[in-house]
Amino acid sequence: MSLPFSFLRLEAQKTPPLFFLSLLVILFFLVSPEVGAQGQSFKDDMAERTRACTACHGEQGRAGPDGYYPRLAGKPAGYLFNQLKNFQEGRRHYKLMTRLVDPLSDAYLQEMANYFAKLNLPYAPAMQPKERVSDRILQHGKKLALEGDSSRGVPACNTCHGTQLTGIQAHVPGLLGLPLDYLNAQLGAWQTSQRKARTPDCMREIVKQLESEDLVAVATWLSTQNMPLNSSPALQISEPLKAPWRCGSAPELSKGQP
Repeated sequence: MSLPFSFLRLEAQKTPPLFFLSLLVILFFLVSPEVGAQGQSFKDDMAERTRACTACHGEQGRAGPDGYYPRLAGKPAGYLFNQLKNFQEGRRHYKLMTRLVDPLSDAYLQEMANYFAKLNLPYAPAMQPKERVSDRILQHGKKLALEGDSSRGVPACNTCHGTQLTGIQAHVPGLLGLPLDYLNAQLGAWQTSQRKARTPDCMREIVKQLESEDLVAVATWLSTQNMPLNSSPALQISEPLKAPWRCGSAPELSKGQP
């Protein structure tokens, strides 16, 4: 199941179904089933005010059904805030997201991030690939995720994303519980510079060292792994990143470097 670079590029550019766009328009006018009646109102809390988010990202931010809208619930608040700012400031590109967050203040974006980060909801079992994947690909992906590749200077995924790959507070997301299509799309976007982060952009530098086949392998292995019983992000990195690695979006990872 070795997929070419063109597949990753396509995944990075794929546009979600127009159904969701129509649904969002409806939600702006009908926030709940009762709102249509004159004189009735809805509960003014963050759960209601983020209906435009959960229309695509699933109820309570559990993830959308099509494999491209990731889970929001339980992600570190700093990470969610950074992604909202990335859409707002052009480091990530999806017009609908940009239009939604453009008029919002940093304080409101942080409030949204805090709301989703506090949702502690169970994860569904990991989805298995629709087509049979060779053990060689899975083992290669596992090695990159848990050991890295010292010959190319590539650190393991669990160096930054937590020993259990559930993320690290407050700015690093977990890599488990994500569908294969989403992982492929995001790694493809990093590889083609369609997705960026604050400099120094550690993900961009890491992905540059990898081939498309490596990215497919690690995405496939990650997507088949179930969440551990404790799915919460780790409180801190087990060992600070060693030079030259630094992450502009998560400066705490390299704390202690000269």
